[in-house]
Amino acid sequence: QVQLVESGGGLVLPGGSLRLSCAASGSIFSINAMGWYRQAPGKQRELVAAVTSGGSTNYADSVEGRFTISRDNAKNTVYLKMNSLKPEDTAVYYCNADVTYINGSYFRRRDYWGQGTQVTVSS
Repeated sequence: QVQLVESGGGLVLPGGSLRLSCAASGSIFSINAMGWYRQAPGKQRELVAAVTSGGSTNYADSVEGRFTISRDNAKNTVYLKMNSLKPEDTAVYYCNADVTYINGSYFRRRDYWGQGTQVTVSS
């Protein structure tokens, strides 16, 4: 039905930058909120940043001022620009999308998750 494909993770030095991308595809009618979550080893998955279809954003306190979330509605894609990265930002980052999709003659709505992309901040 709907797939989310992430890209852009990797290994970066402390203080460096990365940009994550997540593209949604499939029988999409509309995408409501999109967001990025992360999960570090031994910790629960946490919200990093989210953006509504209208462009309103919210961020975790730990990334406010360093990370920027944005989306391209025409491409069904959400981005996360991460600056001034710290070792504590190391985690698997997951894309999430609240999607209204077409199923036969019906519209349905549910959350979808990407497969995750590893971000490692280390010297």
